[in-house]
Amino acid sequence: MFNNLSDRITASLKGLRGHGRLSEADVDKTIREIRRALLDADVAVSVVREFTGRVRERALGEEVSKALNPAQQVVKIVNDELVEVLGGATGELHFAKNPPTVIMLAGLQGAGKTTLAGKLAKWMKSEGHTPLLVAADLQRPNAVNQLQIVGERAGVPVFAPEPGNGVGDPVLVAMNGVSTAQFQQHDVVIVDTAGRLGIDEEMMEQARNIRDAVNPDETLFVVDAMIGQDAARVAEAFRDGVGFTGVVLSKLDGDARGGAALSITGVTQRPILFASTGESLDEFERFHPDRMANRILDMGDVLTLIEQAEKAFDQEEAEKAAAKLASGEDFTLDDFLNQMQQLKNMGSIKKMLGMLPNMGQYREALDNFDESEIGKVEAIIRSMTPEERSNPKIINGSRRNRIARGSGTTVQQINQLLERFKQAQQMMKTMGKGMAGGGMPGMPGGPGMGMGKKSRGRQAPQKQVKKSKSKNPAKAAREQAEAAKKAAAGGGTGGSAFGGGAQQAGQPDLADFDPTQLPPEMQKLLGGR
Repeated sequence: MFNNLSDRITASLKGLRGHGRLSEADVDKTIREIRRALLDADVAVSVVREFTGRVRERALGEEVSKALNPAQQVVKIVNDELVEVLGGATGELHFAKNPPTVIMLAGLQGAGKTTLAGKLAKWMKSEGHTPLLVAADLQRPNAVNQLQIVGERAGVPVFAPEPGNGVGDPVLVAMNGVSTAQFQQHDVVIVDTAGRLGIDEEMMEQARNIRDAVNPDETLFVVDAMIGQDAARVAEAFRDGVGFTGVVLSKLDGDARGGAALSITGVTQRPILFASTGESLDEFERFHPDRMANRILDMGDVLTLIEQAEKAFDQEEAEKAAAKLASGEDFTLDDFLNQMQQLKNMGSIKKMLGMLPNMGQYREALDNFDESEIGKVEAIIRSMTPEERSNPKIINGSRRNRIARGSGTTVQQINQLLERFKQAQQMMKTMGKGMAGGGMPGMPGGPGMGMGKKSRGRQAPQKQVKKSKSKNPAKAAREQAEAAKKAAAGGGTGGSAFGGGAQQAGQPDLADFDPTQLPPEMQKLLGGR
């Protein structure tokens, strides 16, 4: 969602690099560019004015003028102020001292309340709670039925005594839902209420009546992150008409400009607690202002990536993989398939790569990344016999024909995958000797990542980037980056699933990505030590 805003803000900040000292004109030029970027992203004018004013005041102060690297200090200031605009500290849900905790959802029709109720319930369940969903939206056609379906998918019971479609009293349903939760010993009640296509007094009155009847511990305002500046106006209306304690952003994975996320907290003084980042019930996460600010400034969000990995990866399997590598055993196609399945459990690989730092330069390539190619690799491996997976050397011409027919691919694609796997196998053997683990099979540079439909032919060997001999850390880092850039420009090919070039297929050229540069916690989760 923040791609365009991120690109424009980072581009404006890059213009400050190379300045030994920053003049007032330099700062004002950067502030103007950031202001335009925020306004074009549909951020509320009042929020933009306050944000840029604080940034300018600090950028012209002593913390920048006395800094060894003024440009970097300005980046830090922008990051700090973005965190404040997004809410400062991470917001927390307030649970009742005596269960059940009652959470009421409110918002406009179409904001995604019903689906989000299921996501919140599933998240609560994963946190060890026993939630109950209450179908108090009796206005919208099939709203009750939709919540029952969502509840079934989430594995959470639904209290739905009325069929809906205009039949029944939503206030009575909400009250009876809380009573049922107490009787059945559910510790959390999530009440889904009716919305409207626009703000009107009838809707506000019904929401107030439900609020007064069940006395919720949290009233969460669900807002579509794609509605832009209208988000601030709608949020103010709900704050004044019903009152709410926190905000949940839905559809944060959309293509809109992102102004809602940057406006709501500043306008309403209420924290954003959660964000829905996709259609799946699992694509739901707590909202961390500091991490979101890092994403906007293209600094990545490795902490969220680690949290997703902790949930998706089987720790026992990861330790087995690390022990196998350390013992010098061969890395087989079965091992690769197992690792790839765990990686897929984390969700979209495109989204995961987007959480890594400095991925803005790969934006177009990431947008063109075709995740369906991973399914082809999986189909190829599953079309092999157990013996072929453990010893690919026995896969002769007739076997390749059989595998191609079984997987719906071509012999050429089989050849390319096996060639690429051979390289990955050697890499794993080297990592096992030198690092007793290191990185996870299937990360960029290994088979299954950086895929491309158009890629064909064997992969050219990667150019090695020489380490700088300079003892000056800054100079050494600069020389290393320049060497890496030259190596990439020299025609290095990215990793197609079948061994072809990523760049020519419009896919991310991530073959130079080094998993060992990730934080130690991430390396451990990905099969290292």
